[in-house]
Amino acid sequence: MIGVKSEEEIDLLREPCRIVRDCLAFVGGRICAGMTTKEVDTLVYDFIKASGAEPSCLGYYGYPASACVSVNEVVVHGIPDGRVLREGDIVSVDLCAYKNGFHGDGARTFRIGEVSPEKEKLVRVTEECFFKGIEGLKAGTPLYDIGYKVQCHAEGNGLSVIRSYTGHGIGREMHEDPSVPNYGKKGTGPRLPANCVICVEPMIALGGWRVKILPDGWTAVMQDGKCAAHYENTVVVREDGVEILTL
Repeated sequence: MIGVKSEEEIDLLREPCRIVRDCLAFVGGRICAGMTTKEVDTLVYDFIKASGAEPSCLGYYGYPASACVSVNEVVVHGIPDGRVLREGDIVSVDLCAYKNGFHGDGARTFRIGEVSPEKEKLVRVTEECFFKGIEGLKAGTPLYDIGYKVQCHAEGNGLSVIRSYTGHGIGREMHEDPSVPNYGKKGTGPRLPANCVICVEPMIALGGWRVKILPDGWTAVMQDGKCAAHYENTVVVREDGVEILTL
């Protein structure tokens, strides 16, 4: 069932979403070659705590870090460790903050120095897919219209859409109904009600779309070893459009 938030609840959501937005910008201004993914996670933890919030990911079903830091062929849920970032890498940072009884969620893919033209295109098109996905989105829109638009833009650029992971509702829980896939048939799925809050998060790959999970039980990597990118925002569906809380 797709939950609907009151205006008071949406106001409470604004603060954790603002923290997510600012934390991603903070990390983006500092992430660089020579850092470890663990050092990126420390930036996230310190920023969120200094903002008076809690990192939602830390301890979530046993997850051991405050952010998912996913490099190159890692799609999502990369556990921060001693891996050193190198010139030409792309790095997805996915993080959530909890404050006022609500969660905010967002992700960006950062370029480390100069990246190859194919990686540059991947990062650019993945971000574009988010904005394509929410184009025309408002109360009454069929849910799978979002994924249809994401899929059309990604595949129209010769890229693949990850099937194994989706966006989601968010609020008092980090993951709520509905699941928001990045592919789908136009005009299908439940119609989204006004004041539902969802995370739209295209995950797009250079090669095929199949992933595998490493033995740590979290890290999802592309089966073909090619790169993937991730871009996410928390969005309120309104009667006449959307409000993006993490931008």
